[in-house]
Amino acid sequence: MLPLLGSCRYNFIPVIPRVVPLELPLRITQANLMRQGDELVADAHIDGPLSGAYLTVVWYVGDQELGRDSRYLDAGQRDAEFRLSRPERDDYKALLLYGGTLLRQLDLREVDRLQ
Repeated sequence: MLPLLGSCRYNFIPVIPRVVPLELPLRITQANLMRQGDELVADAHIDGPLSGAYLTVVWYVGDQELGRDSRYLDAGQRDAEFRLSRPERDDYKALLLYGGTLLRQLDLREVDRLQ
């Protein structure tokens, strides 16, 4: 019986599929909103196919818009930093738009409005 079992073996050769090209959409992979002294600082890093357009930040305190700023980004420049002078502590938001499309919302909660 042992010679019969020894002649049995697994004879399957797996089919290796062709490589599918993977192209991820444009996205923000790193983004932060923080306070540095009397300034709010938002920074972002974009990955994906960049055709060259403006990354825009829209600053908010609560529901009130405080201002806008833009940086031109392309394949050679993928990082942007934005600053806004705001000495008072509050609940801030920064919306990041690339070419008019919203990519990320950043929140900085410095006060508790629920009390």
